[in-house]
Amino acid sequence: MLESLIKKGSENQGPGRMFFVGLVYASLSLLLVHYFFPNDSLANGMTVVAFCIMFTLPYMIKMIRREEVEDEQIEGFMGVWKIHSDAIYGFMWLFLGFVIAFSFWHIILGDPNLLNFQIETYCKINSPGNVDGCISNYLFSDGGITGASIKEMRFLSILENNVYVMIFTLLFSLVFGAGAIFILVWNASVIAAAIGFFTKNSLAGIPLGIGRYMIHGLPEIAAYFIAALAGGIFGVGILRNGIRNPKSWKVIENAIILIFIAILILIVAAAMEVYITPLIFN
Repeated sequence: MLESLIKKGSENQGPGRMFFVGLVYASLSLLLVHYFFPNDSLANGMTVVAFCIMFTLPYMIKMIRREEVEDEQIEGFMGVWKIHSDAIYGFMWLFLGFVIAFSFWHIILGDPNLLNFQIETYCKINSPGNVDGCISNYLFSDGGITGASIKEMRFLSILENNVYVMIFTLLFSLVFGAGAIFILVWNASVIAAAIGFFTKNSLAGIPLGIGRYMIHGLPEIAAYFIAALAGGIFGVGILRNGIRNPKSWKVIENAIILIFIAILILIVAAAMEVYITPLIFN
């Protein structure tokens, strides 16, 4: 019933409606795990992610199939971007809804098990020498990186990592159409855990925490969405038309264009994370 209501509204009110979908389904995922599995050892951050994927998957499948049909009719850089921009914006609003809902309920409920794997992942990245202490104390440290050469090394390291994630997202969506939703829900939940660190689990700090991670996070996620879209429309297009059909070659060409756009966005996002975000959030 809820799915039918949200589905009807999301089709009629544009990509911004997906923000509401993200809020509702991420909230339901956390609340279900917290209240229905309170003492279950298996109820953890991965269970929350699994519920959110289960709720959202129908939207991803439908959107990718629709984009593949449209993709057969257009060509060229601007044509590809114009035809797919609504879907990309919709994905972004969906992701933002995930992040806000995960952050809000994680802080309100005060249950560390809800995002336990995400907290551990954050600590492994930001405090590799003291993971246990990081988890226990919820400390946030940006690392104090200074110096042009160190920043350049960090830029290359971040870009390399992000490209690997993009490739994984591409392959995941290629093998299983909308399967890249796992990468997207997981990243949203990790960012929510990071926001908890940054805000010291204070609701008042959520807007600042979102700003801290979304400055460079939104472009990164946009690139992953574009890669997921490229893999999804490629896989669906080949299955629909066969490899020898001229429509399939047009889909392949457009998928390559989307991947190129994703790489450009990742370069910009890495530069923002290294050179802009530290200036705003010391």
